Amino acid sequence: MLRFPDINPEIASFSLLGLDLHIRWYGLFYVLSFIAAYFLYRPLLKRRNITLDREQYESAIFYVMLGVILGGRLGYVLFYNFLYYLSHPLAIFAVWEGGMSFHGGALGVIIAGLIFCRKHKLSFYSMADAAIPLVAIGLGLGRLGNFINAELWGKVTTLPWGMVFPNAGELPRHPTQLYEMLAEGVLLGLVSWYLLGKKLKDGFVFWTFIAGYGILRFLIEFVRVPDDISFYEDFGFIFGIMSIGQFLSLLMIIAAGIGYYLIYRRKP
Repeated sequence: MLRFPDINPEIASFSLLGLDLHIRWYGLFYVLSFIAAYFLYRPLLKRRNITLDREQYESAIFYVMLGVILGGRLGYVLFYNFLYYLSHPLAIFAVWEGGMSFHGGALGVIIAGLIFCRKHKLSFYSMADAAIPLVAIGLGLGRLGNFINAELWGKVTTLPWGMVFPNAGELPRHPTQLYEMLAEGVLLGLVSWYLLGKKLKDGFVFWTFIAGYGILRFLIEFVRVPDDISFYEDFGFIFGIMSIGQFLSLLMIIAAGIGYYLIYRRKP
């Protein structure tokens, strides 16, 4: 059994214009993800033979950032904790406190990417394939932020690496944030980086990541405590067996199957 390390989720806090502001590791990791994307996306685009001028490149990064932040936050609000935010609407804007949905962020980035590619007459799949390793980096850092926040922990376990989290009782639990960091961040990052160097259909890396994330998240959800317990107490599990995360992940797996079919039935 392990005890949660004594990590302060806040790097610094201060008051500005009467507002109490906090700089947290979670928010810093998001900033680092965007910085990494800015410096690494261009060489990855070259692997897909895509060259953007400076204005286009910075515009693409901005679209992605906007999609991640708006989609991730709105996805969390709508999918996981709608009743809470309905009664606390101002809390929606406190993104530095945590509460981002990958499913919502992914949808936001896809929509933003489609708009950008349509505007600049670029191949969405080529742009998306090149971005996937960076998505994995952002995911890994985000899950590390969840761990430092001591949130999204798992169910009680007797495994030797079970961890006692603050505000989760005295029984050890699955450190599901670290499971997801390793699976969705490290593993999918390495797989997507490897596939990006192969001569594959445009969109193959993108849909492989979508399928891989859906499968891994679906499995990890079996040992993860759902985000909003009150939702399941009031309405029960989806189809009686699935959490919201599993249902959304199942939709990703189905979408990936359709995506594979469409890219391989398309003539060169």
